[in-house]
Amino acid sequence: MNQDTQPLRRELIRILRIVTDQGLACSSDGNISVRLGEDQFLITPSGLHKMSMSEEDLVVIDGKGHTVAGKPGRAPTSEVLMHLEAYRGRPDIRAVLHAHPPCAVALTIAGIPFPMDIIPESLIGLGSVPTAKYATPGTPELAESIRGMLKDTNAILLSHHGSLTVGRTLEEALVALERMEHTAHTWFLAKAAGAIHPLPAEELARLREIGRELRGKPNRS
Repeated sequence: MNQDTQPLRRELIRILRIVTDQGLACSSDGNISVRLGEDQFLITPSGLHKMSMSEEDLVVIDGKGHTVAGKPGRAPTSEVLMHLEAYRGRPDIRAVLHAHPPCAVALTIAGIPFPMDIIPESLIGLGSVPTAKYATPGTPELAESIRGMLKDTNAILLSHHGSLTVGRTLEEALVALERMEHTAHTWFLAKAAGAIHPLPAEELARLREIGRELRGKPNRS
């Protein structure tokens, strides 16, 4: 293993464990990548159970998705093109996380727009969570479906499929995923308890302004 990549390999596996432990992806579902350099990325392989994956299983690819380094028999995730599309559209990011958060995905199945108007921290931290049109997993169409969608947000939903969150670090991409699923889960709880009462329009405008000011700054809470 290249010693220079060890810290990122260790961090990627740590984030992967958190995603799996929280039920935000299961079995061999979901995938994560991190930028190593201008044209190289570390990414999870295809077909491996996430809780069984080790640092040595991760694959290094180039900007065209070709394998540069990895254990024999390991191939990058079938959704590698979606990761590369995210990096092309957002040269400022270093991490891409694709997961299957149940409550957030359920909103797309029901045709319900993501509720940005119920939890202050989510509006501040996420800004918006648009939904990409449905595309078959693992196809070039999936990559095309997210084109341009990450321009003004770090979190999008993939209709009937999952989510894609990005960040300057792996942990930042995880935080966006956790906020997204927490908001969706809370929406379903409130819906079960009674009617949804969104925050007032004036407060939403204020929160958006706070979010615009804070989202570019590191270590936000």
